[in-house]
Amino acid sequence: MSGPSPEVRRARGAVAAVFLTNGALFANLIPRYPQIKADLELSNAAYGTALAAFPAGALVAGLLAGALIARFRSARVATLGIVVLAVALLGVSVAPTALALAVVLFVGGGVDAVVDVAQNAHGLRVQRLYRRSIVNSFHGLWSVGAVAGGLMGAAAAGLAVPLPLHLGVSAALFSAVALVAARFLLPGPEDAERQPVPGGPDGARGGRRRISGTTALSLAVLGVLAICGALVEDAGSSWAAVYLSGSLGADAATAGLGFVALSVAMTVGRLTGDRVVDRFGQAAVGRAGGVAVAVGMGLALAVPSVGTTLAGFALAGLGVATLVPGAMAAADELPGLPTGAGLTVVSWLLRIGFLLSPPLVGLVADAAGLRVGLLTVVLAGVGMVLLGGHLAPRRPPAHL
Repeated sequence: MSGPSPEVRRARGAVAAVFLTNGALFANLIPRYPQIKADLELSNAAYGTALAAFPAGALVAGLLAGALIARFRSARVATLGIVVLAVALLGVSVAPTALALAVVLFVGGGVDAVVDVAQNAHGLRVQRLYRRSIVNSFHGLWSVGAVAGGLMGAAAAGLAVPLPLHLGVSAALFSAVALVAARFLLPGPEDAERQPVPGGPDGARGGRRRISGTTALSLAVLGVLAICGALVEDAGSSWAAVYLSGSLGADAATAGLGFVALSVAMTVGRLTGDRVVDRFGQAAVGRAGGVAVAVGMGLALAVPSVGTTLAGFALAGLGVATLVPGAMAAADELPGLPTGAGLTVVSWLLRIGFLLSPPLVGLVADAAGLRVGLLTVVLAGVGMVLLGGHLAPRRPPAHL
């Protein structure tokens, strides 16, 4: 069998560019948060409430992604959505009040949720043509983009670049990348690359609109797996530094390494995960990842020290690396669902996980200590082991 055509290879590069751009856009803004808070003279409560508008917008608009993709196709929704997101984030630089800031972030969160589904939907189209796993590398490049965007924002903050200029350059740069990428994405309907389905018109999914109980159950389980991924990832971003500095007495620089350990390991796992998934299958990799999460964080909490904690977060990041991409890919292949519906639901539940994880861990920590609160990561790993069989089974090897 011959390898992917040049057009398909260019489409893969274009999807990679969209993922990287999406990761870089919002990360550019994060290092400027202290300045925004100071310029608007916001209290901690007002600042936190304004920032919460971003995930709130994602939850409200996220379920619209499937319908938008069906109407306008994933290529247009992903690339034009990047442009809209860039403009929305530029609006942060001119927001005069906390309410205006919240409105802008609400819009940005909604657009970001739609773009997330669309870029994954198109990445899965390309993956079908490759006939092997490539979606993990896209998520890895999103992480690379987030790091690059964060460094870009930190440099702009350090050089005291005016916020409108900084975000204006960011918007122009990444919008241009998205618009160029749009020229090389796949044409045609969303189902063009799917295998023909017996009884379905034109060999597509058109005849599979009756959702069985098995499909509904599988979709729910995949959503739970996505939430498990959110619990693990959020523990690194929201609680690693707090746990290391508070419970273990690490200095500020060392405390920050918890998030770094998880993020770097997860990025490496995503960039290398496609070969592992092709070799062993997504279900086996998901279950093995759950073991890594549970054992790594379990050991770190059972033997609390800076070294074991950093190793535990690194193992958790490596273990969870392919989980969310795998859950999205499996949901997109469920029978009986309209185009993009499974992907939309799993992405939406993932965001619910990110929204609920910080207060959940916080409540447990207030009642019993943060060390107990972080047992949620261990439980997420156990959930991955128990439910991982619902991820995609091993595929026959492709001879490319």
